[in-house]
Amino acid sequence: MRDLRLLPKAHLHVHLESTVRPETVRELGGPPEPEGPFTSFREFADQRTRVRELLRTPEHFRRIAVEFCEDEAAQGTRYAEVAFTAASHGERVGRLEMPLEAVLDGLAEGEARFGVRSRVLLDHSRRRPVERLRRTYELAVRHDEVIGLGLAGDESHPLAPFTGVFDAAREAGLHLVHHAGETAGADSVREALDLGHAERIGHGIRVLDDDALVARVRESGIPLEVCPTSNVLLGLVPSLADHPLPRLRAAGLRVTVNTDGETALADEYARLREVFGYGDDVLAELARASIEASFAPRDLASALLAEVDAWSATAPPESTSQGTSQGGPEGTSGGASGNASRNGAGNASGNGSGSR
Repeated sequence: MRDLRLLPKAHLHVHLESTVRPETVRELGGPPEPEGPFTSFREFADQRTRVRELLRTPEHFRRIAVEFCEDEAAQGTRYAEVAFTAASHGERVGRLEMPLEAVLDGLAEGEARFGVRSRVLLDHSRRRPVERLRRTYELAVRHDEVIGLGLAGDESHPLAPFTGVFDAAREAGLHLVHHAGETAGADSVREALDLGHAERIGHGIRVLDDDALVARVRESGIPLEVCPTSNVLLGLVPSLADHPLPRLRAAGLRVTVNTDGETALADEYARLREVFGYGDDVLAELARASIEASFAPRDLASALLAEVDAWSATAPPESTSQGTSQGGPEGTSGGASGNASRNGAGNASGNGSGSR
């Protein structure tokens, strides 16, 4: 088996606030890490809120962006589209532009130091006011590194109140990517497509609830940003072995593999190798799908696809006991319990009520 840390990948569904290193949380005075999976989506969001509130200064925001790039580079990520709740942070610290500008500085530094190209998708909680989404849109159009907008959070809240802002964003050339089909059913996916003009669907696993919707998503080629370990940790799927990812692929849907910020990307691929028996050919297909579904410049995407082909062409090593950057054997976190989260550190990294 080839080393999955060397497989070039795009990471399309990852919340920056959920990637904060446990040691960074501790240094900023954060809460202890919860043990084991979350018991509800609300518990998850509340814990993330506590960590988000630790981020107060430009140095904090810049630091988590640089560390994100370093950690992604160790996982073979070559291009990332990272979600960030910029307006929520800006309102909280009383300086609307500062958090985004500091994050963009950190991502630029991270690209220079670690070779990971990153662009930003600004997200907005469905539970928050339309006025905040409008401010999010205004931030987005002022920065070339911001390539799109999307809704996150509790999918029981309707998308309809936000359509005016999304219409303006599409007219301005921003991409639109919404969470749907994660905590709510197939109707949330249909709403994201019909009202939100979604070009990709964040999660989307509940599309399988509706055969007509499966056919529509397949025929339109809408990619799904699937996050298996996150779905298990949030109690949306009982175990990784029960995850619908194989059924999504069998239905002919465009599936990409991501982490939501709840684990490390090469480790996620390794779990698919162990739990579903995916060989290197299938894992390379998933890496190609992530690149093809990205909004990366076409020259970069073409170069990364060629690198995936080169990885596939290399002879696998004789030994199959390759370690991951966490120091353990690949695939050992297949149960997706608390120790499967980012950098093997429980559920300690922070995304909160601003986006979830």
